[in-house]
Amino acid sequence: MALPLVLFDVNETLSDMSVMSQHFEEIGAPPQLAGLWFASVLRDGFALTVVGQNAAFRDVAEGALRTVLADQPLNREIGPAVEHVLTGLQELPVHADVADGIRELTSSGFSVAALTNGATATAKALLGRAGVRGQVDAVLSVEDAPRWKPAPESYAYALRVLNRRADDVVLVAVHPWDIDGAARAGLRTLWLNRGSAPYPPAMTPPDDEIRTLAEARGVLLD
Repeated sequence: MALPLVLFDVNETLSDMSVMSQHFEEIGAPPQLAGLWFASVLRDGFALTVVGQNAAFRDVAEGALRTVLADQPLNREIGPAVEHVLTGLQELPVHADVADGIRELTSSGFSVAALTNGATATAKALLGRAGVRGQVDAVLSVEDAPRWKPAPESYAYALRVLNRRADDVVLVAVHPWDIDGAARAGLRTLWLNRGSAPYPPAMTPPDDEIRTLAEARGVLLD
């Protein structure tokens, strides 16, 4: 039986965004604003997706950042502060389990691709810094699709480009909303549960759950 293609989400699934709190501190903002900011980016991006818009990730990220920083006593002007944080977003490391996890999958015969709500160039650079860009066959972004994930058109776009059936692709993501969207689009799903929070019961459950990418190969071969 042929192995499925493993399709990775990028933001937070592969990239380690915990370091963003440091960039907020460096501009004089509370480090906990990093989490609020990124949640706001997703909220605003999803709101635009619902009404049929496909906004550029950077535009949404910048707008949300200017909002959360508006009342903060920063140590520089708002423009340079925003640029400092967004530059940090483009220079993120991957989680410690990512490089070996991807290599284990490809060495076992799996094809690997990525689908991000961010920019293609940012995702490619992330994988390049991790030393695994060559193991990822395709790096796709919803900037080339009709709408952001979890809209069904985003997954349909990826399937079309990858020339795969939905049931021949496994989405790996940390976000339950991504798992739910992919499942509704017919993809198989693997929830990478990096935290301790339970899976939201209102959302379509994943086919399988793992704690680290080191577990992905065994689960997918089982």
